[in-house]
Amino acid sequence: MTRLRSLLALLLLWPLMSLAAGDAQTTWRLLDYIAVDYAGAVDNSGTVIDAAEYAEMSEFSDSVNRQLAALVPTPAQPALVQEAQGLKSAIEAKADPGAVATLARGLGAKLLEAYPVPLSPKTAPDLAKGLTQYATLCAGCHGASGHGDGPLAAGMDPAPVDFTDLGRARERSIFALYQVISQGLEGTAMSSFAHLPDEERWALAFVVGQFAFPQDQAAAGAQFWQQATAQEAIPDLSALATTTPAILEARVGAEQAQSVMAYLRRNPGTVLRSTEGSLQLVRDRLEQAVAAYRKGDRDAASQAAVSAYLDGFEPVEPILGVKNPELMRALEMAMTELRGRISAGASVDEIAGRVADLQSRLGAAEQTLKDSSSDAGSAFVGAFTILLREGLEALLIVVAIIAFLRKAGRTEVLPYVHAGTGAALLAGVATWGAATYLIDISGASRELTEGVAALFAAAVLLFVGIWMHGKSQAGAWQRYVKEKIGAALSQRSAWFLFLLAFVVVYREVFETILFYVALWSQGAEQAVIAGAVTAIAALAVIAWLMLRYSRKLPIGTFFTISAVLMAILAVMLTGKGIAALQEANLLSARLLDLPRFDWIGFYPTLQGLVAQLACASVLMTGFAYNWRRAAT
Repeated sequence: MTRLRSLLALLLLWPLMSLAAGDAQTTWRLLDYIAVDYAGAVDNSGTVIDAAEYAEMSEFSDSVNRQLAALVPTPAQPALVQEAQGLKSAIEAKADPGAVATLARGLGAKLLEAYPVPLSPKTAPDLAKGLTQYATLCAGCHGASGHGDGPLAAGMDPAPVDFTDLGRARERSIFALYQVISQGLEGTAMSSFAHLPDEERWALAFVVGQFAFPQDQAAAGAQFWQQATAQEAIPDLSALATTTPAILEARVGAEQAQSVMAYLRRNPGTVLRSTEGSLQLVRDRLEQAVAAYRKGDRDAASQAAVSAYLDGFEPVEPILGVKNPELMRALEMAMTELRGRISAGASVDEIAGRVADLQSRLGAAEQTLKDSSSDAGSAFVGAFTILLREGLEALLIVVAIIAFLRKAGRTEVLPYVHAGTGAALLAGVATWGAATYLIDISGASRELTEGVAALFAAAVLLFVGIWMHGKSQAGAWQRYVKEKIGAALSQRSAWFLFLLAFVVVYREVFETILFYVALWSQGAEQAVIAGAVTAIAALAVIAWLMLRYSRKLPIGTFFTISAVLMAILAVMLTGKGIAALQEANLLSARLLDLPRFDWIGFYPTLQGLVAQLACASVLMTGFAYNWRRAAT
């Protein structure tokens, strides 16, 4: 029940949380400035060394407290407000700069966890364009080489930031620079560049982030980057954007960290080894889960296990599913079982054993994904099968609705169905655009969207299946046409058909788009396009055949077949919906020793099986009622 309430709260608050993201970013930026600049206001002995800087730090801490209190309420907000008060008290007490920086960065991390924002660009930024933008927009104040000595800098108070200041740059991430570029900085001449496209702002941030790490360090950085420790520390573009040089120094040493940053900030595309980086993230999260579980922190262990799947494994799932579907399913089920055993309080040895087994299977996955001998063929097969499978599910429902309306002679309602389908396709294109250029659609968001949509569609199809079965008798249909068809297909019902068509089509488009984004990122774009075109052609032929032959069916046979089809789809979507919510960690999962059948939506968990049996029971009860009613 607690999970259900959390799900409902999330659905209700999601639009407001999206609006609050901008305020959260502003608050994070203030925290970042406190972490970086407080050391210039107070020394290690607690003495104020710059009164103006200290006053600014106090003002920033007050702003953090006010802004956190004004954010959209979430379960995490009270704790954030309490920590912000602790940070304010530490600044008032002129605490050690290291302690204040730790408090500020810790609060900033928790803030972004509670109010998520994109932490990195979707693709490697165009640094040539970034250099051009810097020369045009930034060099006037910050200077051509970033020393803060541009021709417009004279008389500015405060003076433009010197980007070559290594002490300051060590504490500043690319994400922090991106935030300032996007929002500007109050009380200074630094204005917002939010009017620039997102990818250009990221490119500017990477350019600015290079100045403290000279070009001559980059060659050494390229050599250091070949070492496993550096790649483990920065497995992907998100890690590169959010890791400060100081944090990297703590892992690999100062010389190596600065050289690696000099190299990667000039060559960010180097980290786009998406499959390797994602699987490394899986490994790291699994180790974190074991470590937390050994300490008795079951919640932290569960969160790490969930992150291993959603943030690490799911991005490579489409590619692995094409190349080795058996291994993909085995890994997915093993991760589900691990989360279940953590929730059940299994022994530490059992959890460690399951993680060790997963680590071994991940090695096989890495070898499979490195095999590029059949990339084009795999991309074609993946693009074809994904679109055909997902498209067929939506097609069956939409075609059944269209055939029913034609049988009823109510073709004037067809535009609502077509509009719902068209709107879903347009929303899919918008989703692709957002996932590619604007935001990072997280695994949890994806599973939540798919799960809620699947359960909504299943509930509707359950009702429709029973209704159609009741009309499978010709006499019942004739009575319905005479007595109720006008009322049933009122304006409200027409809009309901629009909503049904939109939900069932968008759910499949949403999943297909995200799979295609993953396939596209692996190259072989022509093969992906060819697979998609072939699948579209196959779906068009299937739709034409279904519509043509449905016209020839006797009315009773048509409704019998439609009722069975709707019943099967309702049970299938129920299983898929429950599985999606389990993968988002909103429902628990207890695995059963049964085979898995993705094509009928059967995933061997107790919760999914109970839900599907409940759906089937309701359908059978409705069918039995219809039979008894027809017999009297």
